Amino acid sequence: MTVRTKRRAITRADILSLAAYEAVRAQKRAEVRAEKRNRQIHIGPHATFTFETYTSMWVQVHEMLRAEKGGDAQIDDELAAYNPLIPNGRELAATMMLEIESETLRATELVKLGGIEETVRLRFAGETVSAVPERDVDRTDETGKTSSVHFLHFPFTETQIRAFQAENVEVTLDFTHARYRHATVLPEETRAALAADFDAAVLH
Repeated sequence: MTVRTKRRAITRADILSLAAYEAVRAQKRAEVRAEKRNRQIHIGPHATFTFETYTSMWVQVHEMLRAEKGGDAQIDDELAAYNPLIPNGRELAATMMLEIESETLRATELVKLGGIEETVRLRFAGETVSAVPERDVDRTDETGKTSSVHFLHFPFTETQIRAFQAENVEVTLDFTHARYRHATVLPEETRAALAADFDAAVLH
């Protein structure tokens, strides 16, 4: 059986002109919405995780180019920003949003949640995979206030990949932050979707 190789990076050759993207935009955005049904997890009152894919990042890059209209000069910056969130075959990659509608409440809550990006983990079959935040910028500032947006990687060993890919294994996504001790068990449909993010070659 032929194993289809997953796309692990967006290149300049993958970038469409604005006109060409406009022609497929509705279809591609619908594909991402369909993906998110099994890849988006809410934890506690504020946190939402979206586990990213090549498709979601391809659309994000094109949406940024469409919005800012920076042309060719903008492309490399967008690729540098979003390629790291395409899982590399040995990890899961997620965007974590802290969604608080009230501006006043947001200001007071984010100060309480400093360092929250360092306290995320996946637990399953006796294994723990701790999230590693992107180091592009410091997401918690000197006042202790955290950002509303975080980019996280979950690096797996081969043993952990095998355990995660076992059908119906219970997977918990949680926080160990003192002010945000929330957790959720991933639906089996979500675990199965994420299990497919790993390269088959890793396990052979």
